[in-house]
Amino acid sequence: MASYTKVPAKNKQGYKWVCTLEGPPDPVTGKRRQIPRRGDTKKEALDRAQKVLDELTKNGIDERKVKKLTFEEVAWEWLKTYSKGKVKPGTIRIREKEIKILLRYIAKVKIDKVTHRQHQNILNDLDDKDYARTTIEGVHVTANMIMKYAIKYKMRIDNPCTGAVIPEKILTVEEIENTSIEDKFLEKNELTEFLEAVFLYGMPMDLERFYLLAFSGMRSGELCALKWTDVNFITNQIRITKTLYNENNNMVEYKLVPPKTKGSIRSVDIDESVMKLLMDYKEQQQKIMAESKKLNPEFHDANFVFCRDNGYPFIQKTILNRMERLLKKTSIKKEATPHIFRHTHISMLAEAGVDLKTIMKRVGHDDPETTLRIYTHVTEKMRMDANEKIKVYFSGILNFDFSRETQKNEPVLQET
Repeated sequence: MASYTKVPAKNKQGYKWVCTLEGPPDPVTGKRRQIPRRGDTKKEALDRAQKVLDELTKNGIDERKVKKLTFEEVAWEWLKTYSKGKVKPGTIRIREKEIKILLRYIAKVKIDKVTHRQHQNILNDLDDKDYARTTIEGVHVTANMIMKYAIKYKMRIDNPCTGAVIPEKILTVEEIENTSIEDKFLEKNELTEFLEAVFLYGMPMDLERFYLLAFSGMRSGELCALKWTDVNFITNQIRITKTLYNENNNMVEYKLVPPKTKGSIRSVDIDESVMKLLMDYKEQQQKIMAESKKLNPEFHDANFVFCRDNGYPFIQKTILNRMERLLKKTSIKKEATPHIFRHTHISMLAEAGVDLKTIMKRVGHDDPETTLRIYTHVTEKMRMDANEKIKVYFSGILNFDFSRETQKNEPVLQET
């Protein structure tokens, strides 16, 4: 039912009519929502209020409220809600970076005015500026989630991200020829050379860390998060249930979060020699930690396998720095980070004859394409090597002269 109020106005009659209609509840707060509109006459005021009510009834959008909302405001509002879910800190940080990229383009654009064309132009411009495809995809996904949030809470009708095309570069002949899967892992001779450098020039804990990375396939964050309770010296297994997150590389501000995927939670069988290495290291560490606890009342007693003298765990950056230092002591020219040991471990397993399914389960892999490429490359190389071995071993049979004349005068096969 409409209610009318007469208010002063600077028109010929000296007043206007305000018609107030009862609208649907606010979709966000659930509170009562009234729709007041002015007019020179009751009918004009009613028509204006009714037009707004019809729009609200049709799509639930309050134009007066929405016209003040910018994309920037809605984006941060969405992130606040998104962060309340089961989302890892690292993922939240990535979403925040992607929002900041979007804000460079449409920060002050009203949320209901962002168009499909604008969104596509953002993706195109990022591609022109040589952003990685994964970054562009991330920006698109974040924008899509923000727009779905806006639709859910009646801030706009449609999703401008629907149907957008993610730009994809076509590799040149040079790029194809220069891109080799062999660059993603260390060959046996390279791994041997690197581990020799670790033995000769490594700093404390380098030997244990790099041997464990190479023969377990775990990520560096998983390595940093290891606790002694994860290590079973009886079964020679290590249980991987967490990874270390440290946004600011601050020693005390670390967090332990679940691994990258559910498949990353796993138990890994470790070679006895590597476990013996860990056992000896543990005995040394216990002596050092015992002294540190006496001297440091603020000792961080969290039972980490690889920790500082004060008990706090080392971060991934430390392992990267140690690796860069050791690579300089070798002839290896590949651009290698600690992640290369995951790929190296895959190649080692493939060369040992382990099937693909078992390999993926062992490393908890989230990148099946890379795993498959390495596995295929190694097994294809093994097939070719096997063919060469057959040629050498059975050369007498394979090199036999098949001509009829020879068969009449000489033995068919010659022993080698």
